[in-house]
Amino acid sequence: MQESVERKDKLEFNKLQKRLRRLVGSAIVDFNMIEAGDKVMVCLSGGKDSYAMLDILLSLQKTAPIHFDLVAVNLDQKQPGFPEDVLPRYLREQGVAFHILEKDTYSVVKEKIPEGKTTCGLCSRLRRGTLYSFAEKIGATKIALGHHRDDMVETLFLNMFYGSKLSAMPPKLRASDGRNIVIRPLAYCKESDLEAFAEAKSFPIIPCNLCGSQENLQRQNIKQMLAQWERAHPGRIEQIFGAMQNIAPSQMADRNLFNFVDLTLDRSGEREAYEFDEASISDWSDGEQAKPAASSVVQFIDAVNV
Repeated sequence: MQESVERKDKLEFNKLQKRLRRLVGSAIVDFNMIEAGDKVMVCLSGGKDSYAMLDILLSLQKTAPIHFDLVAVNLDQKQPGFPEDVLPRYLREQGVAFHILEKDTYSVVKEKIPEGKTTCGLCSRLRRGTLYSFAEKIGATKIALGHHRDDMVETLFLNMFYGSKLSAMPPKLRASDGRNIVIRPLAYCKESDLEAFAEAKSFPIIPCNLCGSQENLQRQNIKQMLAQWERAHPGRIEQIFGAMQNIAPSQMADRNLFNFVDLTLDRSGEREAYEFDEASISDWSDGEQAKPAASSVVQFIDAVNV
């Protein structure tokens, strides 16, 4: 009986590992994340996602048709109680080239952010600046972050609800100054799969005591909302992520993204038949002639404001 259970567990793990490798490989190809000769700086936080990302990239590196280098980088932010020995020991065991950066962003965040307020925004900005500059220093051509599909969907709703902006985490991003390119190889991966993978691999997880333990974070509220939707309507998160890949600018309301002002009629040529385009017409007249339309947008606005 025990052997049967173990065989089943091993089979399930193999399926999970293959699925994650396939999804990461698909994301890399779809967004041209890694190219021949790249030096990929894999940002390792000590959480399940970054461990899984490194593990999968190391596996793909062995079979990829192109050559690329991987180097792991961890930023020690000097959080109280941070176990400094865990990551170096794990990376040495895996035979991975790595760097440990030390920068006391913890003190900066605690000084700047009032007690009880969300620290994630400032923390991530400080971390990003340090990692971007170090990527240039070591000649890394890509910076790999461990954000997954659920992170990207959560960010979409965070920006909608709290920032009045329709944006998320892109799978691939060029920094605003053009000096770095960020990739998210886990873009197609579900968080639940990564949790199962991390548990099966027994990664030495390091909890975040700076921001991850804060209660009532906006992201936690969004996560709970999405979890409720997923329970009520399985596949809802996958549908939302699919929508993020199938955007129709003309069906939104962003005047910078689509030119609504200069839309014109074009009735040249034969049109295709509309469904149910024939309708019965009743005579109607109230004795008044229709008023002519305003000749310009300005006239229209002036008329409304009278």
